[in-house]
Amino acid sequence: MDFNDIQSAWNNEKTENVVVPNHLEKLQSANTPLDMIKKNLKNEFVYQIISIVLLGFVPFIHRLPEKAFAPFYLLFTIFVAVCVYYLVKLYIFYKRLNKTALSTKDSLYETYFDIRLNMELYKTFGFALTPFVVLFMLGFTYLEFSKKTDFSTGLNNTHLTVLFVVVGVTILIMGLALEWWVHHFYGKYAKEIRKVIDELKEE
Repeated sequence: MDFNDIQSAWNNEKTENVVVPNHLEKLQSANTPLDMIKKNLKNEFVYQIISIVLLGFVPFIHRLPEKAFAPFYLLFTIFVAVCVYYLVKLYIFYKRLNKTALSTKDSLYETYFDIRLNMELYKTFGFALTPFVVLFMLGFTYLEFSKKTDFSTGLNNTHLTVLFVVVGVTILIMGLALEWWVHHFYGKYAKEIRKVIDELKEE
């Protein structure tokens, strides 16, 4: 049998019974949650940028008094600087994920721990914004109260109680919302990748 006969026999061989290695199938299954994480990150950038721009127009939308413009935009400038710092880090993470190829166990491990690390970075980002949200809420609460109350004599116990409640509730809501957000858009997909890693360990 010459080379042409061998090649012809090879081409005519049925391929239905070719079995893909099990670990390769599992590695490929991790690509779906990874794609979802990349998609959510991409959407996140769009939402964050739109939110920051809209927040810059709040004094005009709510018709704040002119005396409130300077402190608002001073706080807003620092807020934007913090946002830019963390968004750049998350963008670098997104670009790194785009170059990731889950072709080996090692690459899967590295990607999983990179995702976990950046989930913590995202939480840090959220907690870094909490003081700004609290200050914004306090500012708006003060402005609303000042329309109905004379603060020239200072703050009474009722005012202080309201301010403490506003601060406490804002921090609590921010913390719970942040945990839910990270889990819903990133954590559950990270768990799927972790499940693939655990299955590969058992082989």
